[in-house]
Amino acid sequence: MIGREIRLARQQLGLSIATVAREVGISPSELSRIERGMAEWASVVVLAQICAVVGLDLSVKAYPGGRPIRDAQHAALLARFRARLHPSLRWSTEVPLPNPGDQRAWDGMVRGERWRYGTEAELNPIDGQALVRRLTLKQRDGGVDGVILLLPDTRQARHFRREFAGLLAADFPMRGSVALERLGAGLDPGGSAIVVT
Repeated sequence: MIGREIRLARQQLGLSIATVAREVGISPSELSRIERGMAEWASVVVLAQICAVVGLDLSVKAYPGGRPIRDAQHAALLARFRARLHPSLRWSTEVPLPNPGDQRAWDGMVRGERWRYGTEAELNPIDGQALVRRLTLKQRDGGVDGVILLLPDTRQARHFRREFAGLLAADFPMRGSVALERLGAGLDPGGSAIVVT
């Protein structure tokens, strides 16, 4: 906990709560609450200032976590794909990965008799390496046979596919039109694919 680390560093330097609080521009009672983990209001800026006063560097990193807010375009992309699937295939959305504590989820999951494919919809893909890395890890941890990456038919998505063609070909070897045709017939798509819809 950051508050405990701040308190230990402050105490090791022999600084009082009042001294550190004055340097940062907050009250001693506010600093006391931060040290005890009771100040949910504390911003990253305030925490960084406190850390600097007690000789610590604050590092912040974002990790994939809960379900992001999705807009109507995202839902429409998934719905267009779902409409192309054979009625015998099972489809579900927001499917959590099967590992306890893992907050990641597939945007969709298409299932056949003996196969399942995680489905991810990307409206504005930009970084091919990051996308492939993220989907490779989800495939590894998600217990699926492959990944269907859904992209809209937009200028941005076409540019993305051209720019990262070599990288994407290695991880999505099946042509999207063939995979979509097979899914429309109720068959295994034959491998990971990028489907433009």
